[in-house]
Amino acid sequence: MKSPKLPGRVAAFFDAHPVREVECLLPDLNGYPRGKTLPAAAFVAGQELRVARAVAIHTVVGDFPDYRFYGERDPDMVLAPDYESLRPVPWSGGRRALAIHDGRDLDGKPTAIASRNVLKGVLARYAARGWRPIVAPELEFYLFAANPDPERPFTPPPARCGRREVGHSAFSFSVLNEFSGFFDDLHDALDALGIDGDTFVHELGPSQFEINLRHGDALALADQTFLFKYALREIGLKHGLYAVCMAKPLAGFPGSSMHIHQSLVESGGGRNLFSAADGSPSALFGHYLAGLQACLPSLMPLLAPYVNSYRRFTRHMAAPVNLAWGWDNRSVGLRAPLTDPGARRVENRLPGCDANPYLALAASLAAGLYGVERGLAPSAPVEGNVFLGDAPTALPRSLDAALAAMTASDIPRALFGDEFVAAFVAAKEVELESFLAEITPWERRYLATQA
Repeated sequence: MKSPKLPGRVAAFFDAHPVREVECLLPDLNGYPRGKTLPAAAFVAGQELRVARAVAIHTVVGDFPDYRFYGERDPDMVLAPDYESLRPVPWSGGRRALAIHDGRDLDGKPTAIASRNVLKGVLARYAARGWRPIVAPELEFYLFAANPDPERPFTPPPARCGRREVGHSAFSFSVLNEFSGFFDDLHDALDALGIDGDTFVHELGPSQFEINLRHGDALALADQTFLFKYALREIGLKHGLYAVCMAKPLAGFPGSSMHIHQSLVESGGGRNLFSAADGSPSALFGHYLAGLQACLPSLMPLLAPYVNSYRRFTRHMAAPVNLAWGWDNRSVGLRAPLTDPGARRVENRLPGCDANPYLALAASLAAGLYGVERGLAPSAPVEGNVFLGDAPTALPRSLDAALAAMTASDIPRALFGDEFVAAFVAAKEVELESFLAEITPWERRYLATQA
């Protein structure tokens, strides 16, 4: 199967993989894969594919905000393939391939409300300076038994001995071995999808795990994270497991984060710009930190996008409750690991694993650049455990408060434009209203007995 419309390596892909169809994936507002499946022959022929522009801001509850946030008359956008992302679908038995697509409006411009375009816009600003962000996400998740009834809490799957894990088995190989079949298949899927995984570990919660992705280009890592979460769910279902990336799926246990390590290098692959010639932290490093401190309070919905996300921010549960920074300090929101000068970086510990990787990265990188452009100065680094201290904090503690802060600030619109911010907030308000319409077990437990 060959076509002059396609790059050579893409034509070679279809020669090597005689697939039947191609999943044309568009990451939506929440980082979920949406789109259409196209016959392979039509993909090779370069057939134009369109979907409703509203798909870019599809909510988790299935509803959409008002027309004005994605266009009167419910217009289309074109799905433009990123041919570099073309991969076989590991769980399809060789029948399907996938390719990540960008949204493009009918006038040829990038769709402003499409999350991958938001990140690409931030990266273009770095490229104009001759800089390239390097990132490395750390992704935590839980593996649960099948849960067909959402009214019932999640439970860990039974182990080979018949018992269910109760937690507190951090870094245990014994528990990892309980899921060896799952992890073998997951590793195979990562290889097929071009996901450069690093370490896997058991985390603090029962059946909670973490994978670190190897550092690299920000767009590539966002794509890898997007595909990892897709693969995680599919491979889990194959093994009768429910893979969950919620920020706080179990009360009383740690939540699941997506810590993002980030640094800047010269575009040609040169030196780490966070270090000066003598190996000390550069002035740019401080400005970048200051930008994170200045901007992230108004960008929290991009890092913590759901009602559940804010349940993760609990003292002594290994989650940050402040915007302090410190050297090798895990009680702060912004950690600077102790490294050699060439690896100096900032670890943003605020995002949850439920966050859209494109938007979480866009928020963090745009905030850092904001501080650099304005020469901002960070607070002094803190020492010791600051969960109980007076560390700098201005973080909203709920989704409604976070959306109010995002709406009230000029920073999100300055970084991402009016159209995206308005559409994002409108979609999140749809989800919030859906949650507020529910009556929770807590309300029935404690309020039904009141006069």
